Amino acid sequence: MIVYTWWRSLAAFRVRIVQNLKGVSAEERQVDLREGKQHDPTFRAINPQGAIPALILDNGRTLVQSMAIMEYFEEAFPTPPLLPVDAVDRARVRALAQMTVADGHPLVTPRVRAYLEGELGHGEAQYMAWSRHFMGAALEAIEWHLARDAQTGMFCHGDQPTLADVCLVSQVVGFSYFGGTADAFPVVQRINAACMQIDAFQRAHPLAQPDAPKA
Repeated sequence: MIVYTWWRSLAAFRVRIVQNLKGVSAEERQVDLREGKQHDPTFRAINPQGAIPALILDNGRTLVQSMAIMEYFEEAFPTPPLLPVDAVDRARVRALAQMTVADGHPLVTPRVRAYLEGELGHGEAQYMAWSRHFMGAALEAIEWHLARDAQTGMFCHGDQPTLADVCLVSQVVGFSYFGGTADAFPVVQRINAACMQIDAFQRAHPLAQPDAPKA
């Protein structure tokens, strides 16, 4: 397998966590979004949307979108399970994950920044404020659900990590990119801390990647 990734990408971060939890290895190829490498014709031939991660399977088929890739790993490599057995519980975990994957993160990606700054004429300070607002709003929603649901345990759902925890950690890290902290979200903060005690999460962290800045 080949995975197209980049150290700072939150979507790639999520996929790395799942790979580590399940012991799935893949050749990594870096696509530096800051340098615009996602627009290279060679990568556009792999993913016309110009987004990472992209996963090329051994049979040559290509998967895109972090949630789809994570759910593929969940089905192809079922141990350890990252979704509960019960259908309602699975829906809860997916809903928590989607608050990051579908609501918070998509509004702060490089292509959004390029449009806000290039087409609408907003400056970096406005982009940062925009990003803090939407990343923080997603964390506020996650906190509300976690704090009020008896299914919340040591982690988002019970006492073992699920896809919800994978996505929560990426949201907390992403919020920090824009100067935000999880201080106002005590349950989120507690679960994030628990996740970051796990080796699979630590090794996947953006700053632990070989192409990350050393300073």
